[in-house]
Amino acid sequence: MAQAKRPVSPHLQVYRWSVTMASSILHRASGVVLGVGTIALAWWLIAAATSDEAYQLVQACLGSVVGRLVMLGFVWSLVYHMMNGVRHLVWDMGYGFELKTAQFSGWLVFIASFLSTAAIAVTMLVMRGSL
Repeated sequence: MAQAKRPVSPHLQVYRWSVTMASSILHRASGVVLGVGTIALAWWLIAAATSDEAYQLVQACLGSVVGRLVMLGFVWSLVYHMMNGVRHLVWDMGYGFELKTAQFSGWLVFIASFLSTAAIAVTMLVMRGSL
């Protein structure tokens, strides 16, 4: 029996990337990062409740250059996920589906999330006296 040739579902390589496509993928990815980051936050809180040695170990890990970059990524994920969630909330109310509006709001979320994360980072450096 011969099998009929069925069309193959398009893959990401077939589609032309757009800001709405990227924001959808990043929203899911930032949710995963937030899940992993929550484990790091729990580690920090448990260490603080356990002993000075455990707390110092966590502080050394998160205070290193790599740890600070990871925390900066966590903060950006938190800010981006929240802002894009507000964008989705507006969509749930039935607004912002026009192509130009959806593209504009996507770019707005990207830019605002990076600016907000930079402002948070600078604020933290100022509060620590490092800047």
